[in-house]
Amino acid sequence: QVQVVESGGGEVQPGGSLRLNCVVSGGTFSRYVMGWFRQAPGKEREFAAAIGWSGSIVYYADSVKGRLTISRDNPKNTVHLQMDSLKPEDSAVYYCAAALTGVDIATLASADDYDYWGQGTQVTVSS
Repeated sequence: QVQVVESGGGEVQPGGSLRLNCVVSGGTFSRYVMGWFRQAPGKEREFAAAIGWSGSIVYYADSVKGRLTISRDNPKNTVHLQMDSLKPEDSAVYYCAAALTGVDIATLASADDYDYWGQGTQVTVSS
C-alpha cells in the first residue's frame, strides 16, 4: 500500500519562504513522477510543480515559475517544494501526489494523471 505524507506547511509573511516535504512509502519511489498541487478555499485544485524520476526533468505552472522549486531525494523517498517570495495568493492547502507513468516525464499537470495523494498541508501567507 502506498502512503503519501506531507509536512512543512505553516504561516509566513509575504515575501517569506517555506519548504514543504513529502515522504512516500510503498512501491518504488524512483519510478514515480511526483507532483505538487494546491487548493485555495472556493477554488479548484491546481497544478503547481512536477518532477521526473531522477529529478532532472521538472515542470512548473506559470504562476509559480521562478518562486517555487521542486526537488527529490530518491534514497530518502522524499520530494521537496521550496517556496520563496511567497504571496498571499499562494495561500492554500498543498497536496503531494505520485504518478505511475511508465515513462520519465514531468509534464503531468492534471490531477487525473496521479495515482496516490497525501492529505495536504496548509500554507498561509499573511501579514
